[in-house]
Amino acid sequence: QVQLVESGGGLVQAGGSLRLSCAASGSIGSISTMGWVWYRQAPGNLRDVVATIFRNGFTNYADSVKGRFTISRDTVKNTLYLTMNSLKPEDTAVYYCNKIPPWLGWGQGTQVTVSS
Repeated sequence: QVQLVESGGGLVQAGGSLRLSCAASGSIGSISTMGWVWYRQAPGNLRDVVATIFRNGFTNYADSVKGRFTISRDTVKNTLYLTMNSLKPEDTAVYYCNKIPPWLGWGQGTQVTVSS
């Protein structure tokens, strides 16, 4: 049974920074053998792709976060990260991690709230 646990969210002022973590446990092996995605979902919205890191390390970002967010992975800790700088109120959402489809079971996410 694979479990995804997101953490690191919180309340921050506009312009601030946060680093989110996603720990993958269970029978998943190394996270470097698959691609991973950070998603976010604001109230009333669909779950959107924020950032992707492919198996080869190539990364891709939504236009709205390019230049501000960085997705990375630590293969020793088997953990995925999302470093978020220059946060804006519109970044407020619950953030989730998952592998590139087919998805694993979803974690409960971590709430990020950016005040203006």
